[in-house]
Amino acid sequence: MRNLLQQLLMRKAMHLQERIASLQRELDEMRVEGISGGGVVKAIASGSGELLEIKISPELLKPDEIELLEDLVLVAVRDALAKAQEASADKWRSLLTELGIPPELLTGRFLA
Repeated sequence: MRNLLQQLLMRKAMHLQERIASLQRELDEMRVEGISGGGVVKAIASGSGELLEIKISPELLKPDEIELLEDLVLVAVRDALAKAQEASADKWRSLLTELGIPPELLTGRFLA
């Protein structure tokens, strides 16, 4: 009986490891976009929060617009990273619910 219980627990642990790895791959492959200035600056991040791209409309590339450009880039990056954090938290909540673990028990890094 004890061996059977250990086997079941090991299988459950392996399944959990596979699901977590799958979720992490999904977040790494996910793309979210933050925008500012009505779309003249865009920041693209992965679902895991890695900043991947910055796109800037050529109309903002004027020497007298540097401060505005800096502000717009900052807003777009913050928007993209907030969306990535939200997407990650949603995925973790879903996994925890699937596993029968109340998501409210975990806070911090995974769930905002």
